[in-house]
Amino acid sequence: MVKTIEWTEEGVRMIDQRKLPTVEEYPIFKTYRDIAGAIRSMVIRGAPAIGVAAAMGVALGVRDSKATNMAELRAEFDEIAETLAGTRPTAVNLFWAIERMKRLFKELASEGADKRLVADRLIQEALAIQAEDIEGNKRIGRFGQELLPNSGTILTHCNAGALATAGYGTALGVIRAAVEHGKRLRVLADETRPFLQGARLTAWELWKDGIDVRVISDNMAGSFMRQGLIDAVVVGADRIAANGDVANKIGTYPVAVLAKQHEIPFYVAAPFSTLDLKIPDGSHIPIEQRDPSEMTHISGVRVVPDGVPVFNPAFDVTPNSFVTAIITDRGIAVPPYIENLRRLNHS
Repeated sequence: MVKTIEWTEEGVRMIDQRKLPTVEEYPIFKTYRDIAGAIRSMVIRGAPAIGVAAAMGVALGVRDSKATNMAELRAEFDEIAETLAGTRPTAVNLFWAIERMKRLFKELASEGADKRLVADRLIQEALAIQAEDIEGNKRIGRFGQELLPNSGTILTHCNAGALATAGYGTALGVIRAAVEHGKRLRVLADETRPFLQGARLTAWELWKDGIDVRVISDNMAGSFMRQGLIDAVVVGADRIAANGDVANKIGTYPVAVLAKQHEIPFYVAAPFSTLDLKIPDGSHIPIEQRDPSEMTHISGVRVVPDGVPVFNPAFDVTPNSFVTAIITDRGIAVPPYIENLRRLNHS
């Protein structure tokens, strides 16, 4: 699998997902501000991967801090955390990872640890978050693959694979695990406008793995379903509310509506860290508004008349009534989600 993100002594190395599939480049980001910029500009994207990047950004910021005492370091730590938290508002893994790093920092500071020990422990914690994500994705895959048919065609939207995580993937992890178990699956990847994560990233990733993948435009899904050419839908998530409402890449909601109309199972795959059990439903999920240029230009070429305004929300919310099951690293939740997600939270 491709290495989405990697800690090095020089800084944090990431594959630049903006340049895929034509250029495979691995720049190194040497400061926490550089990492914040990488998250904001979508060098790295996908909720779990963003969480790992944020954790590594915190560790890098503390390691390279010029603070001479813990009082100065505490003030700088708050700035580091706030800078990284301000990059993208919807993906809850970002805030989960930063909060985990905050708790460790406060614990170490209260114990009187020196700066070097604090930095070392934060680096270890960031690497633990990375390793846990990969193992969690593999558990998601093992749980989820049992839901897929022995042969058939699976539709996915956006990219919820190794590129969106520390490795292996969530939705694509389910597909990978199914193929590893000998299931004969074909994948249809929605191109996922306007940033084309399906066409550029999902297709590239599955093609490199030797998994049968075909790209379709976003407006083809309903027609394919009506012809009986899709057997299941598997997508990832950026935030899941306590009642099972799901925020995912814009365009997910209409796919879910179409799946329900055609009686096709619609599965959501995400680590438990993507669940935000503090919010009751999807109406409380903030939806990021992206730069209009993502809509008005393709590869730097203007495709919308100059001066015409556009809307560019990055995500939509799929109500829980359209979700057949939520596949997590702790197990599978089915309706009623409030009860069953709470049960998994205490498992």
